[in-house]
Amino acid sequence: MAAPLELYCWKGDWGLPSVDTDCLTVLAYAKFAGAPLKVHKITNPWRSPTGTLPSLKTTEESTGSLSKPSNIIIHLRKQKYNADYDLSAKEGADTLAFVSLLEEKLLPALIYTHWVDSKNYVDVTRRWYAENIPFPLNFLLPNRIHNQQLERLRLVRGDSTLEPGEQLEKELYHDALECMTLLSQRLGSHKFFFGDSPSSLDAYVFGHLAPLLKVKLPNGKLQQHLNSLDNLRHYCTNILVLYFPSEGGEPPIRKVSVHSDGSDFDSEPHKRRKQILSVLFAMGSMLGYAILMGIVSIQHIRPQAALVGPRHIEEGGEEEEEEEK
Repeated sequence: MAAPLELYCWKGDWGLPSVDTDCLTVLAYAKFAGAPLKVHKITNPWRSPTGTLPSLKTTEESTGSLSKPSNIIIHLRKQKYNADYDLSAKEGADTLAFVSLLEEKLLPALIYTHWVDSKNYVDVTRRWYAENIPFPLNFLLPNRIHNQQLERLRLVRGDSTLEPGEQLEKELYHDALECMTLLSQRLGSHKFFFGDSPSSLDAYVFGHLAPLLKVKLPNGKLQQHLNSLDNLRHYCTNILVLYFPSEGGEPPIRKVSVHSDGSDFDSEPHKRRKQILSVLFAMGSMLGYAILMGIVSIQHIRPQAALVGPRHIEEGGEEEEEEEK
């Protein structure tokens, strides 16, 4: 029996099997198509075969590993796991049209909501990634992912000089609201977009809408509109219940930093001490790595020479980021 394909994706939270739109799309499609994947839910993308998430590790040397949702779905179809098998030619064309609509109209607004809106990014997005990515990468990766998402937004919008602002937010949200309304009208009272069986379009729609429905954001303009569209809201909830029953419950109540007495180990002085020790440890690790790799070298000078010139350190380049397993 052939070894199952292995999928690496971001772990879940808020009652979702994954917090990432692309990962949710692939997970949903695999469920719809019945693909027997071995899923690794991780919080360090450098542990995946491609260094990004999602990532599908195939058993074919010619294919290797895949990262984009579209490429992963195409590969699963080649392996006879096709959720679109029963679609007509017209429904196939509609699928392509609606997926393009999602990527052009809804995705930019989702990126802006989670990664660019300052309140949402600081209070929710960056906080989640910093708390879940292993130390010391949690000091580095959230900001790197933020920059990657901003570049992705510029690419989708076709403007390399795009900068956040009220006018951009207004345009993005206007397009996103129209897109969600159109999706709601197309879904109507159906269980899925093409009847009683889910297809790749359902995977894409679920992947884009589920985080918006579940993640609690301080600035929730898009959330409010989605919640007003009852059929889309029930649609996402039903997919969670049917295909991800272990994840579809109510998200756990997050603990608030309340210190009942001075004996709590996580009281403010202890937290401050742990933060300082963490920073010192990270700096020491990076300096030790730089010296070991020859990036930084220390030149020893005889005492007589010290009277003539100052002791100096030669730098050979920038530090490499250390990967944590």
